[in-house]
Amino acid sequence: MKHIAEAICKHRKIILIISLLLLIPSIFGIKATRINYDILVYLPEDIETIQGEKILSEDFDMGGFSVVILDNMKPKEILKLEDKIKQIDNVEKVVSIADIVGTEIPKEMLPEEIQDLAYEDDKTIMLVTFKEQISADATIKSVEELRKITDERCKISGMTATVLDTRNLSNSEIVIYVVIAVILCLIILQLALDSYFAPMLLLLNIGIAILYNMGSNVFLGEISYITKAISAVLQLGVTMDFAIFLYHSYKAEKELTDNKEEAMTNAITKTFSSVLGSSLTTIAGFLALCSMNLTLGKDIGIVMAKGVLLGVISVVTVLPTMILTFDNLIEKTKHKEILPKFTIVKNFIMKHYIAIAILFVIILPIVYYGYSHTEIYYNLDKSLPSDLDSVQANTALKEDFNMVSMEMLLVDKNIPEYKVNEMTEKIENMDGIEWVLSYSKLGSMGIPKEILPEEISSMLQNDTYQMILINSKYEMATNELNAQVEKINEVVKQYDENAILAGEGPLMKDLVEISNHDFNSVNTVSIAVIFVIMIFVLKSASLPIILMCVIEFAIFINMGIPYYTGTILPFIASIVIGTIQLRSNHRLCYFNYQ
Repeated sequence: MKHIAEAICKHRKIILIISLLLLIPSIFGIKATRINYDILVYLPEDIETIQGEKILSEDFDMGGFSVVILDNMKPKEILKLEDKIKQIDNVEKVVSIADIVGTEIPKEMLPEEIQDLAYEDDKTIMLVTFKEQISADATIKSVEELRKITDERCKISGMTATVLDTRNLSNSEIVIYVVIAVILCLIILQLALDSYFAPMLLLLNIGIAILYNMGSNVFLGEISYITKAISAVLQLGVTMDFAIFLYHSYKAEKELTDNKEEAMTNAITKTFSSVLGSSLTTIAGFLALCSMNLTLGKDIGIVMAKGVLLGVISVVTVLPTMILTFDNLIEKTKHKEILPKFTIVKNFIMKHYIAIAILFVIILPIVYYGYSHTEIYYNLDKSLPSDLDSVQANTALKEDFNMVSMEMLLVDKNIPEYKVNEMTEKIENMDGIEWVLSYSKLGSMGIPKEILPEEISSMLQNDTYQMILINSKYEMATNELNAQVEKINEVVKQYDENAILAGEGPLMKDLVEISNHDFNSVNTVSIAVIFVIMIFVLKSASLPIILMCVIEFAIFINMGIPYYTGTILPFIASIVIGTIQLRSNHRLCYFNYQ
């Protein structure tokens, strides 16, 4: 390593120029990387609900849909609006009650069941289906166009509208998060280091590594908006201590020699050997996320592992060239270190270590209880501001039409009509079910099948499947809806063992179950991988056990506090925070031991 370090110092100007030139393809890579805003696409492709989504898309040309709430619009206006919407690319079908009854029949003359389904005071609903999937770029663009051609009397609900608002909100706020993180880091570094200029170099170095990492994501094709939102800040947090270690090592070596290049060569060599074990465990820990069935873990794991690797490379190549280039400016801006040494705290801990160990044992059951009882929510829409268009539309759909969760049941077309009616009646009698709509049921509702427009009949039935729409009043990802989905499946399988219940509700149920399993498996894999690496790095069997116990205790405290404060966490926090804290606390213990 020393020969490489000497070469880095000798050719520092070339390395610095190359590192700056590499920013150009990195920026292009960032712009070319697609960002996905739909968490449900990360579910395994082989599960039944995802297969159902594929059938909806391929057989019914129904990749996604939006329910449009129309307020105080006459049938003629609705039909005119339908014609405009049908002109939007990617729109497959546009259906409303006006397609069935026309413009002449007053709603008062319709069967009561139809009125309850399609009207609420002066409001009615329109269903717009899209050819592409919910989060496809074409579908998002279609919803944008839909918003442009509708006026204030129309509210557009649905998952795609939520994805669109999530994208706009995330893009507008992510820069703010990064700026806040940089400012806070700069303040801490100014207090911890002995130069006003050195912290800027350290942050600039990490910033370059972050741009390399984000630009190289282009080879993945796309990343999640969650990965995009957290990766820059996390990379800053988990790799900054490597940069600080190099700077302090360089300072120490400068006191032993007057040759700056020699001092930096020794600093690079010592830094690399010191951070190698820590970076390996950090990278391995992030790669453990790839074991998740929810492929969002693979998304975050690869990006963060790559970020740590690029951060280490940048610290031992780019940062030394920057420090050597601006060494005189660093010396001119030196000041006394403001951050205290915490000698009193250290001495207190060393003197009372037995009492602290006893306190550790006493507190452990309390913090573990909080950790194991912290509530988690899976519907990330709950974290969105209430003034977003999609949130307001989804709320109006719930309050005015009791439409909270709509499922699409796909059953064999050849099942006799009387059996379909018998099945739907059982489903309709379940608690929480608002209504069930099938092709066979339309006749009993006073709508002869013969008068149905092709758009409606083809939506409810094709050569292979018939689709049954089920509307539930239960919220997404709740215990009530998950239990209801199980009951529906139990009933349906009695009539058609190959039937599939698709839709956001069943998808969210799978998300809950898979995420719970993933959290436990990832935590176990992470601990095992880091433990094995630490045995080789520390050359001890007992010390890694002690370190892992301390780290897990810290995680219990952090993740248990929300229970005692009454805070409910998004499910991704329980995976990401636990994973990150396991990595960060490990490095603190490792460096403290070193």
